[in-house]
Amino acid sequence: MSLTKLLPGRLGFGTAPLGNMFRAIPEEEAQATLWAAWDQGIRYFDTAPFYGAGLAEIRLGEMLTQHPRDSFLLSTKVGRIIHDESEAPSGRDLGEKGGLFEHGRPNKMTDDYSADATKRSIEDSLQRLNTDRLDIVWVHDIAQDFHGDRWLAQFETARTGAFRVLDDLRDQGVIKAWGLGVNRVEPIELTLALDEPRPDGFLLAGRYTLLDHRQALQRLLPAAQEQGVDMVVGGPYSSGVLVGGTHFEYQQAPAGIVEKVRHITGLAERYGVTIKAAALQFSLAHPAAAAVIPGATRPSRISEDLAALREEIPAGFWDELRAAGLLDPAAPLPTGA
Repeated sequence: MSLTKLLPGRLGFGTAPLGNMFRAIPEEEAQATLWAAWDQGIRYFDTAPFYGAGLAEIRLGEMLTQHPRDSFLLSTKVGRIIHDESEAPSGRDLGEKGGLFEHGRPNKMTDDYSADATKRSIEDSLQRLNTDRLDIVWVHDIAQDFHGDRWLAQFETARTGAFRVLDDLRDQGVIKAWGLGVNRVEPIELTLALDEPRPDGFLLAGRYTLLDHRQALQRLLPAAQEQGVDMVVGGPYSSGVLVGGTHFEYQQAPAGIVEKVRHITGLAERYGVTIKAAALQFSLAHPAAAAVIPGATRPSRISEDLAALREEIPAGFWDELRAAGLLDPAAPLPTGA
């Protein structure tokens, strides 16, 4: 099913930060943020077992159970099993993303993209979310950043396991859509080249942002458009560095990125543009983009995101970004720019 037709709006809510990414978030703060999203009209919520070893799913489920199931769209992910036994979060092997959820639950996690693990993961997520069904399921993180040189082997396990299970569940009407949820373009390019199974869309995090979009524009997005496969844009603020944070790619931002952000911020200030508006509207300007799902841990961030979508951005701002080499010439710009 087309994600554009399926999604209830162009702004969703990504729950990765609510898995205690980077810091321990009080329960009342997490719930207040989720309720702020709901009260201001957001009806698409994305989560994953990986986010705090199930913590984000549990928190999201607590809020969503207060509402009729048909009133929102829900996506989660497969590829990791959360176990009852404990382990030290600091000792987890997360590839390039070490320590990402060290403040989350201490439950042991294992990577597994097989058919049986996919079915188990879905059942476990349904329990944590306290719901009877999922709308979209993404195959999570089958890419170099988490699996290094083993990523192609993991991809092959997913192709013969998770992909086929999700394809069957979609065809049976158990779920509405499936695809990949990754931080790299190569796994999606491989998937789009397959004869079968066929995904409905993909969640691409961090690869179609103001700071990083050139590689996605080269092959991935043209292939997706040709096949009618939509994109949900995750991580539009590049792990927070675009909006005043210190992280890029979930790690401390390197000097080159900090300088790039400084340049973009300076131009935005000169044109009276908020960075959130520039980031969200840029990510949504591509024809393949069905929605964008920034995360948040404070209620005030929701109204900021919504206001950012309505903000008018002068064409001169985009012209200067291009002239400075900060935007790829092939990148579509927001309407009117």
